[in-house]
Amino acid sequence: MVERPTLGVLALQGDVEKHMQAAERAGATAVTVRTPEQLAAVDALILPGGESTTQGMLLERYELMEPLRRRLVSGMPALGTCTGLILLAREIVGSKQPRIGVLDVAVERNAYGRQVDSFEADVPAPALGDPPLRAVFIRAPVIQRVGPEVEVLAAVEGQPILVRQDRILGCAFHPELTEDARVHALLVQMAREGA
Repeated sequence: MVERPTLGVLALQGDVEKHMQAAERAGATAVTVRTPEQLAAVDALILPGGESTTQGMLLERYELMEPLRRRLVSGMPALGTCTGLILLAREIVGSKQPRIGVLDVAVERNAYGRQVDSFEADVPAPALGDPPLRAVFIRAPVIQRVGPEVEVLAAVEGQPILVRQDRILGCAFHPELTEDARVHALLVQMAREGA
């Protein structure tokens, strides 16, 4: 078991720096990932927020889509937040956009509303312990369906917002925007177990 795993943050778009800071607080060494070679050198990967169609096209342009899909299928731990969740999802409601498609969920983009509809909520997440998570939602996707192998770790009014399937975490909110690093710490733990 490696004590301080290397967590990559996909650095094509989104708040890469905040995710790197959260990963460091959670006990990892954080690096940016923009190439297949950089992807091959990490123990786990964070897919940050941004714009999902753009990120999907950039994954293809930088020839990262297939290497990333292979690493995830072979067991590399990953955390997808907001757009990252959309890219990981097997189904994106009403869209055929490029996606990795390894997480058995159906998501609807921007379902919580526009930028002006952003909000925060304190959400119980028993799998992560007390206190409740402070969840920041910015043009967030809604998880409409979860497959039989997907565990719901947190929900708002019955709607899943944090899920896990084996070594993949999907998060509809932005955990990097608070000082609470428990979501990132769960990814670090999975990376330690797998290294």
